Amino acid sequence: MPWTQDCFPGGLRPHKLPVILSCEELMCFFDHIPSLKYRAALMTCHGAGLRVSEVAALKIGDVDSQRMLIRVEQGKGGKDRYAMLSPRLLQVLRRYWRLTHTHAYAQPEDYLFPSWRANRHLTTDTLRTACRDAVIQAGLRKRLTPHSLRHCFATHLLENGTDIRIIHVLLGHSRIDTTARYAAVSPQLAAGTVSPLDVLDARARQQAHHRRGLS
Repeated sequence: MPWTQDCFPGGLRPHKLPVILSCEELMCFFDHIPSLKYRAALMTCHGAGLRVSEVAALKIGDVDSQRMLIRVEQGKGGKDRYAMLSPRLLQVLRRYWRLTHTHAYAQPEDYLFPSWRANRHLTTDTLRTACRDAVIQAGLRKRLTPHSLRHCFATHLLENGTDIRIIHVLLGHSRIDTTARYAAVSPQLAAGTVSPLDVLDARARQQAHHRRGLS
């Protein structure tokens, strides 16, 4: 039959909020990653808000300690961008590199998280497995993946008062409404928002006082 796509109504995909860990849960999670390399890589997911594929493909030259930036080359959608490099994350990466590459002469084009195979970087499956094992060892009841650390990065920035437009740029989203969903994730923002009911009496008294002043 000459049916077109208009003949088949599309079903609605369920919209689920991402899982967000508290600061205490994140510290417990990182403490239960035994490998220094995996810990540094997963902390980069959270500290810079990078996708796991972007972290795995990072090169030494992508870490700009002078400008405190991380260059993401050909991220999602084939776009280059810069991510933030916090002093704490820089300290973690330097410690990881000193302890694991004591006799290696590093080149800017070398991978920051190399694989055991020559001229290859860690696979995303390896980091996902390390993440899953750490969740089990930490006894966390929440389902956590490396991408969840990126969600935590955005939500914690929003809770700290960072402008959502800045978060939009740091995450590399093509549309800002994708970033805006984190406003629905943050329970602190919801709890800290003043309800109109709370200010109803105050506004009524203020308006009544203003009318008495005019009469």
